[in-house]
Amino acid sequence: MTRRFDAFPYMLLLPAFFLTVIIVAWPLFETFRLSFTNASLRPGEKYVGFENYVEIFEDDFWEVITRTFIWMFFGVLIKIILGVTGAVLLNAALPGRGLFRVLIMPPWIVPIAIGVFMWSWMYNGQFGMISGVAQKIGLLSGPFEFLAYKNSSFIATIVTDVWVGTPLVSLYLLAAMQSVPNELYEAAWTDGAGRFYRFRRITLPLIAPSIFTMALLSAIWTFNSFDIIWILTEGGPRGATTTMIIDTYKTAISRFRFGEGSARAVMILICLTAFSVGYLILLAKASRRTGAKG
Repeated sequence: MTRRFDAFPYMLLLPAFFLTVIIVAWPLFETFRLSFTNASLRPGEKYVGFENYVEIFEDDFWEVITRTFIWMFFGVLIKIILGVTGAVLLNAALPGRGLFRVLIMPPWIVPIAIGVFMWSWMYNGQFGMISGVAQKIGLLSGPFEFLAYKNSSFIATIVTDVWVGTPLVSLYLLAAMQSVPNELYEAAWTDGAGRFYRFRRITLPLIAPSIFTMALLSAIWTFNSFDIIWILTEGGPRGATTTMIIDTYKTAISRFRFGEGSARAVMILICLTAFSVGYLILLAKASRRTGAKG
């Protein structure tokens, strides 16, 4: 007996399908199309082939790509380290644990623009808190403008990004830690295992999938982060904090070169896709190697 085709479930999916096409597929297609044109504010765009992509690599775009991955690497690495540490502390049986779990939320709850403006005041050399405290304890002999120099501004944007992203990482890993069965800890404690041994042999291996997942998500968010850098430095000084997303914005919006900006946006998509696929392949190989050892 042949089964009758039921179209009703597919009809229920149609609104979501059309919404996805309008919001995701069409803008993506339009970006690809514009990347092969000389589109700008002038009417009458023309097809220029791969000219926009050639110009990208004739500029200092390799330097921008390298800077973006360095910024992403250190931002994600510090967030994961602090996130694991914070999750361990929040999961410990300490007085006032519930209060500390609430207090860790403001950097993530407060609108990013407000939080970043606060950091820009703190980085100010004349009346900022960081420069003032450093002078009082003798680390600085005078006011220091953290956002006026290449290295200090680059580090300042990383610190601000870590401040914004660490609470989410901590809470995500805290949820993963709370899913670890207590029986494993009790059995290890009965056998005389110390606290660090239990963390290294029980907690860390069991939350490792959550750490890897959060690292990938955080890498994508950090790679695409725009507001932190733009509010603090606008990509300066002298391009020291110009990442791929900032470079794309300046090209497409500030200079109204929509074709070149679209080509840069396509490059961001290619870089993120290659990074994500490579990361997942390495993760799958590591999981198979771990399974084979086990």
